[in-house]
Amino acid sequence: MGYLTAFKIGSSALQAQRLRLDIISNNIANAETTRTEEGGPYQRQDVLFSTNNNQTSFSQLMMVPASVSEDAVNLNGVSVSEIITDANPGTRVYDPTHQDADEDGYVTYPNVNLVVEMTNMLSASRSYEAGLSIVDSAKQMALKAIDIGNA
Repeated sequence: MGYLTAFKIGSSALQAQRLRLDIISNNIANAETTRTEEGGPYQRQDVLFSTNNNQTSFSQLMMVPASVSEDAVNLNGVSVSEIITDANPGTRVYDPTHQDADEDGYVTYPNVNLVVEMTNMLSASRSYEAGLSIVDSAKQMALKAIDIGNA
């Protein structure tokens, strides 16, 4: 795998995890939003990842001879395929003085669990760091190749 392929894979991972972090941040920011433009409380969102077109798995890659070009293997990285809305209902709390209380005095809050969101944020941060390591390693390989070429 060449350093250009590693840059492509690493940058796709960084973009996907950045979007995931944005979605998680939006969920946390709206954890108390009981009324949206669509009506009702905010609904938690999540991202679905997919490999980019014709992604070769690691196990398949390990079986490819070194003489085969990168284009034949077609390494393309990861992307966010969809942003989904969690349809699970939020918690209902009895508060007849709240402006969004229903006729029975209950307020429906968003289905955002802060513990889950913080766990997802930690996971996304670690994945982002892994993507940075890929890009940094590719940069070091490219610099070493330049040094060898200049020698």
